[in-house]
Amino acid sequence: MTEEFLNKIAIFQKNEIRRVVYKNEWWFAVIDIIETLTGTDRPRKYWSDLKKKLKDEGNELSEKIGQLKLLAQDGKMRETDCANTETLFRIIQSIPSPKAEPFKRWLAKVGYERVQEIDDPELGMKRTRALYRAKGYPEDWIENRMRGIVIRDELTEEWQKRGVGNQKDYAILTAEISKATFGVTPSEYKKLKRLKRENLRDHMNDFELIFNMLGERATTEIHRNENSAGLKKLKSDAKAGGDIAGGAREKLETRLGHTVVSKDNYLPKRKRRIDAA
Repeated sequence: MTEEFLNKIAIFQKNEIRRVVYKNEWWFAVIDIIETLTGTDRPRKYWSDLKKKLKDEGNELSEKIGQLKLLAQDGKMRETDCANTETLFRIIQSIPSPKAEPFKRWLAKVGYERVQEIDDPELGMKRTRALYRAKGYPEDWIENRMRGIVIRDELTEEWQKRGVGNQKDYAILTAEISKATFGVTPSEYKKLKRLKRENLRDHMNDFELIFNMLGERATTEIHRNENSAGLKKLKSDAKAGGDIAGGAREKLETRLGHTVVSKDNYLPKRKRRIDAA
């Protein structure tokens, strides 16, 4: 699965840890690990001091740290210090924390699950369903979300085949669909829902997910039907696919007498209060 959420969030004791598949294994954001283990509100400073301390002790970890792009709190993809499971075990040994041992067990389990998912990709979908259930999402929402993941994967694979080569182009095409479907870009949508680092689709209601799926599925079919290639044509198709979903949304809104685009999100009430402060 290529969908952003699946590659970039793991959960340890209700703490979100960003991750990405690199060289066919999980790499994790080091500052997220440090924040989880120590509870510090300055994880970057802690990591900077720890790196210096390790270097002074002759423990060279810098060669094992990768600068990989992960979603930051400002909603942008930024290069972040990441490490694989083996390197993280070495880092954790230098962090005094009562959570260290349970975290090591969790880390080993997550790494093993990655090996399983390579052999059986369906396991990844099953674990994603379980994660949503654990977060309290209703079953009908989960069904829509999982279907949306499949549709998104089909679309991104189609874009790859047709010449889309970087993250910026993906963002341009995604924004085109969203603007035509909902009247707002993904970044504008996230502001409306008061989201920061969270995945937008994880905070859509049923209708939002359905119209989002329609826009992306229509775009995929237009690409195939017209054998589209090149960013300019793909962008035109993306708007056309979004227009189809946007037209359906507007008809429903006229009949219902209210907008489908919602400010609501699935953040816990406590987190909403913190974000609003």
